[in-house]
Parts: sequence; structure tokens; C-alpha cells
Amino acid sequence: GGFYYLKTINKLTPPLMSNFAIDTRREHAAPAFSAVKRVWAMLLICVIAIGVKAQNIFRENPADLKISLITFFPGHEVYELEGHTALRIESSTADESVNWGMFNFNTPGFIYRFVKGETDYSIGMFPWDLFKREYINDGRRIVEQTLNLTPEQKARLMALIEENMTPRNRVYRYNYVKDNCATRPLAIIERALGDSLCLKSPEVIAENPNLKSFRDFMTYYHKNYPWYQFGIDLALSSGIDYELTIREMAFAPVVLFDEIAGARIGSPDGPQLVSSTEVLNDVSEINAVLEPTPWYLTPVFVCWALSIVLGGYIVWSVKRKQKYPRALASIFFALLGLTGLLLTFLIFISVHEATSPNWNYLWLNPLTLIPVITIWSKRLDKFTRWYFAINLPCDFIMILVWILGIQAMNQAFLPLVLLSMCFSALFLYINPLPRINKILPSVR
Repeated sequence: GGFYYLKTINKLTPPLMSNFAIDTRREHAAPAFSAVKRVWAMLLICVIAIGVKAQNIFRENPADLKISLITFFPGHEVYELEGHTALRIESSTADESVNWGMFNFNTPGFIYRFVKGETDYSIGMFPWDLFKREYINDGRRIVEQTLNLTPEQKARLMALIEENMTPRNRVYRYNYVKDNCATRPLAIIERALGDSLCLKSPEVIAENPNLKSFRDFMTYYHKNYPWYQFGIDLALSSGIDYELTIREMAFAPVVLFDEIAGARIGSPDGPQLVSSTEVLNDVSEINAVLEPTPWYLTPVFVCWALSIVLGGYIVWSVKRKQKYPRALASIFFALLGLTGLLLTFLIFISVHEATSPNWNYLWLNPLTLIPVITIWSKRLDKFTRWYFAINLPCDFIMILVWILGIQAMNQAFLPLVLLSMCFSALFLYINPLPRINKILPSVR
């Protein structure tokens, strides 16, 4: 995001500060402190000068500007896995980057607001060399696509950016798939053109024809981070499972890069939007991405292994000992219930548009905390039986939802749902409901 510039300033500061030894003794503290203040004053003046220089670029003759779309390929952080997009504006006197990905982890309540869906991002303009340096240091591929714009279109684009940078317009409510660092510059370019933009179908679709929904694209770009995708598939609903248009696929910066490469202005036969392409940091597209998670640590393997071991033990315990494993059941359903509390917040309190309706609520909801308590008391067996009698068909319906394609399933969910069904069925086998109690002895 935009805080790369601030990070760069922070990195430049220590070498400057090292020239002034701060002595804690009273007789030397004042001179050293004055020196530090002078350094910070100089730094502040530089920052102000840079800001003035950036503002002057809006007064340049549009015909003399070179405007490019910059794509930074995926990084190692989870929020960098689809890449990042910015604009670069060059003139004879300035070279600036325009970035819609600024956010601040230190904002009060950032995590709560992020989970609730009230994350605010903002636009910022920074010197290109400083902005680029952080991505190069991270080992990320950088590609520049120079836009084929007329002076009038450049003037409109600059006016739109300047308007966007005013205090009342600078901050926007971030949306992971609908309004982000890639969709914002694309929208600015479309408005500046004053004409329709025909985006090219991305090559990743030709190579992977099953990529159709937001979830499909996320799964594809998160394949080295399966636990991250596991969390996404828990939290996000069927709202990200519909088939996307080419325009909607541009939510991912690396896909936008591909679509822009063959984009045409006005019609499929119109002039190309990109006049030239240059690789600014020639490394692999996935150079900065972490290595794949070992297969034995993936959610699929862990959940299947856990479910097979626990399921086998449950069946053995019931068959051989006629004893229900209450401790295991309590731990398992407590974990489901705690996850259900999180889903309750996301579905009913958060303003995320992609968290409701979430069919995972059938097997992950606060009601799964009921057996955690009631299973330990014979007097409460009635409540436990009725809970499991309801939970069993809910789990079955959840599997039908996945089979029918109503909501996509993470493959690691299935063994957990089957384990939940196993716990429910075996408790009812030992403690049947009153109405079926007469039938079960003959079945046994």
C-alpha cells in the first residue's frame, strides 16, 4: 500500500541520526537533542518540497505527460497475493506514482473495523523512485504499461486524480472484490477515455478454464497459502461464487495487467490502450511468493487425518465400550461453536457484502456450544438428543448445498462435517429419541 513511502522515509532516517550521538548525561543531552531536531526539520522540509513538486505536476501541459499503469506482481504477504496496481505520471520536472492502496495498521480499532467491513483506504501520490524501491527490495516483478492517451484524455485523467485527492474524496470504503487498488485506477482510466474500453480476456482463463468466480480466482492465487484460503472459504458466502464478467475479473491486479495488455478503445477493432510495455524489475512473477505449504500440513490432509483418527476412535469406543467420548465431543463442538460466533458477527453485524447468506452457518453456528455443556449431565440428555437430532440433517443439507453448487466448498470442510455427523449419529445410537427407541432394538 501507500505506506511504502513512509517506510522508506523511516529507513532513511537511522543513517542520518547515527551522525549525532545522543548522550543521556545532562551536560550533553541538549546539544544532541538540538541536532536531532535539525535533522527532523530538514526531513520535514524535504517532504513538503516533494509534496509541492507533486502538486505542480497537475499544472503541466498534458501533452508532455507520460501516464502508465504499473503492476507489481504478488508479494509474500497475504494481502499481496493478487499483486498491486498504481499509476505513474512522468513529466520533464516530476516523476510521481498514484496509489489507491494506502491503509494504516495502527489506526485505532483497525482489526475490528477490518473484520466488520469498515476498512478505509485512501489515495496518495509519492515520488516514483521511493515508491518503486520498496517493491524491488521485496523482490517483486514490476511491469510498466504506457497508456495511449490523447492530450485531452490525459487532461481529464489528471483532473479526475486531482479531484480524487481532495480531502473530501481521498478516503474510500475498501471492498476486497468491488472497490480496491486495481478497480479504482481502471475506473479513472475508463472515465478519462470518455469511451468504452474493451478489455481482453485474460490468458489465465485460457490456461485454467475453471476460473469463473471470485472464489476461483482467490483459490488460484492463494494456492501456496491454503490456510488463508481455508479462512476465506469459511467467512465468505455464496455471493462470491457467481460467474464473473471480464470487467469483474480485474479486481485482481495481475489479471488487470493481462486484460489491459490487449485492451482496445471504443470497440474490439479500436486503437490499443497500451502503446508500450517495459519490465522494470525483471524477476519471476512469483519470485516473492512463499514456497507451497507441504502437503502434510495443508488443511485437506490435516482435516482428513484428524477426522479419520477421531472417527475411528469414536466408533471403537461406542462399539466396544458402549461409552460416548464426551471429552472429544466437547472439544470438537466447542471449536465449531467459537467459529460459529465469528460467523454470526460476519453475517449479522459486519457490513461485508460477501458474508451473507453463508450456508456454512448450517454446521458452524453458536448452537453447537449446546452439547459442550449438556453432554456432561444425564439430566440434560434430552436437550443433547434433540440437538444432535437437528444437527444431523443440517450437516446432510450442508453436503447437498456443496454438491448442488449453491455455495462452493473448501475440500477440507467435508471431513469435518462428516465427523460432526459421526458424533451426532453415535450419540443418538446410544441415547435414542423416545419415539424411535422402540425401533432401534430390533435394528441392533
